[in-house]
Amino acid sequence: MGRRGNGEGSISKRKDGRWMGRYTVHTAEGPKQRAVYAATRKEAAEKLTKAMADSNGGLVFDGENATVGEYLERWLEDSVRGSVRGSTFESYRRQARRYLIPALGRVKLRKLTHVHVQHLYREMQDRGLSARTVQYTHAVLHRALKLAVRWSMIPRNVCEGVDVPQVRPEEMRPLNAEQARRLLRSASGERLEAFYVLAVHTGMRPGELLGVRWEDVTLSAEGGSLQLNRALSDGELATPKTKGSRRRIKLSAGSAKALKAHGRRQLEEMMHKSGLWQDYGLVFPSSVGTPLSHRNVVRSFKALLKHADLPPSVLLYDLRHTCATLLLSRNVHPKYVQELLGHASISQTLDTYSHVIEGMDGGLTDAIDDALG
Repeated sequence: MGRRGNGEGSISKRKDGRWMGRYTVHTAEGPKQRAVYAATRKEAAEKLTKAMADSNGGLVFDGENATVGEYLERWLEDSVRGSVRGSTFESYRRQARRYLIPALGRVKLRKLTHVHVQHLYREMQDRGLSARTVQYTHAVLHRALKLAVRWSMIPRNVCEGVDVPQVRPEEMRPLNAEQARRLLRSASGERLEAFYVLAVHTGMRPGELLGVRWEDVTLSAEGGSLQLNRALSDGELATPKTKGSRRRIKLSAGSAKALKAHGRRQLEEMMHKSGLWQDYGLVFPSSVGTPLSHRNVVRSFKALLKHADLPPSVLLYDLRHTCATLLLSRNVHPKYVQELLGHASISQTLDTYSHVIEGMDGGLTDAIDDALG
């Protein structure tokens, strides 16, 4: 037993080769022994020091008897916070508190089984939740339990033995050329007219459009360009995750014209609301200059679809698909479409759109007939 000073805990080597650090915490029920485990003595000493510091600060955590709910809250605060984007942390926490903790929170972490988890996923589907929501919940729980295994709190990750529903690819509903023209005519004069023009002309994602600042835009008599540096996600402006998403976009004459008119209208709006305006420098902000809610844009888009007499099933994201399909149908090389959309590879572009573009079968049957005479 490697004892340290009084009140500093003790470290010893177990028969299984791991090192164990033991210390005492004072709870409402009286003093209790706690333990931490590690592969090396140094790691055990570091864990022991942190555990004792937490206990002295009132952060008593009974790892041996912890419930799933207690563990998830501790995992979110100690492991996730600060190691991922703020929006990602909030997303994990929302998933844990909305689905995992209500259903599994009272189960002892050590007694959590495949049956518990499988039943939760079945129940979520029976409630009408999408396969994507179940998959994301599974991903959060799997990541949390993976760390619990590393911390030697549980012997295995029970998420690895359950069936997760498969996510079916969402059906694309791109507008054809006439429908796109009808949509943009209906948007004429609207506050977000330029938003819809750029969505169709550039194929930018809604979050990317909402994250554009005027400093990212260069306008000229011939057109202009836009440097995509950030996107709005869950109310937070952040750098896009992939290198391909950070890209320069050459603006068409139509999109440049729409942006110029939009800029003039925005200046008038700023002057009219000078006492309320908060200048974030955004091209598409709220009516007081702050980041615009994606939900509010969707609401505006649904009203626009109705006014243009277009199918209500069309999604805001389908404007990105509209841009891609219109360009590909005009025989624009897929490589240029890939770069415009910010896809990681040309194969992603082809895999996504080849089945919705008439004539993108490569002309194989005609080619064989021609080759054989």
